[in-house]
Amino acid sequence: MNGPQLNELPDDSEQLRPFVNSLRRRALQARDLSDVEDFSHGFLLKFLRARDFDLDLSLKLFLNYQRWRTESPEISTRMCPSSVLGLLNNSYHAILPQRDHAGSRVLIYRIGQWNPKDWSAIQVFKVSVMTSEVISRETETQRRGLKVIFDLQGWTLAHALQINPSLARKISSVLSDSFPLKVRGIHLVNEPMFFRPVFAMIRPFLSDKIKQRIHMHGSDFQETLSDFFSSHVLPPEYGGEGPGIEEVCHDWTNQLLQSETLLQQISAHPTGDIAVTSEGTSF
Repeated sequence: MNGPQLNELPDDSEQLRPFVNSLRRRALQARDLSDVEDFSHGFLLKFLRARDFDLDLSLKLFLNYQRWRTESPEISTRMCPSSVLGLLNNSYHAILPQRDHAGSRVLIYRIGQWNPKDWSAIQVFKVSVMTSEVISRETETQRRGLKVIFDLQGWTLAHALQINPSLARKISSVLSDSFPLKVRGIHLVNEPMFFRPVFAMIRPFLSDKIKQRIHMHGSDFQETLSDFFSSHVLPPEYGGEGPGIEEVCHDWTNQLLQSETLLQQISAHPTGDIAVTSEGTSF
């Protein structure tokens, strides 16, 4: 049975157990994790699904995730949605209620709703990490991955000055090889000319696979976005027929707030291994 076929099996399938046990054994042998006694089945399964059950790649991803958490405590610790509620209430971010035709989650970030005078780039990036932690617990998202729409309308020099090479590396690391999620597509809309220097800073750190999945749509994005997303998925503001962007932002803000205890537990845990499922979520 190959990786994609294994991905379709339920979490409790006996056919998955040998892979989980092998990854657990190899992870526990890692020098940096010598004090850890065990990892839960569900936690390891996230990394296996993210790499289609290739044990070597799954172990590399797992260790990268642990290293990233250790090296980026300003982002990986104290994950608290209520601490950035003003940003969320400004309709900055949403996950659309409908998955796309391939079953992928669809995320939207509206950069113009971020006021750099009020919120640092670290706080803004932490929103993305909190969302990623929540949806990476969904079995269907582990299988189908996610696609992201970055709406860059309103991007200014003040935004650009917040992004330094160190943060650019951390952002690209999460996108490429340090988080147990499959990034299926990155779509930029309304991107201004002076966004390009920031993108040029991030691009060298991205994997070739991620680079091939980046699409720039410009200001005439509604027609080209429809080549990638069905109309029932997208909000009207993006050429679709789904719920409006204000509504979906509000709904996802509530979902994050409901996940606050879980996120605090994850950020306080040495490895992030909190054995709670989110399969009951309506999103």
